[in-house]
Amino acid sequence: MASVSGADAGATAGMLMADAPSEPGAVLRVGRDRNVCRLVTPDDWLFVSRTHLEFRCGPDGNWSVSWLRGSNPDPASEVRLVSAGAARPLAYGGAAPLSRGGSGEVVIQDRSGPRSVNIGYYHEG
Repeated sequence: MASVSGADAGATAGMLMADAPSEPGAVLRVGRDRNVCRLVTPDDWLFVSRTHLEFRCGPDGNWSVSWLRGSNPDPASEVRLVSAGAARPLAYGGAAPLSRGGSGEVVIQDRSGPRSVNIGYYHEG
């Protein structure tokens, strides 16, 4: 599940849901490009790349998330993973495993304003 939220009056807010089977090679992308991404943010939210995050199921059935590098050398957002009450940043162009049998949240935070994209996940054990 993912939610798109903003604190300013002009922000678009909504909630989308998507799931993918834990089969090797399964992919779920998040971004502004409706042709590539299953979870899509508003077109004018430029702090999110056309294809920003990629959730991928590896050959062993374990999921990971990658922050895909965009066309700009410096991103307009920050990405962090929140799990078991702890938050850790995800590096631009980096990847992190999602623990099996766990749940958490991946947050894309606009560096210039209060907008964020919050993607909740649950990885079956």
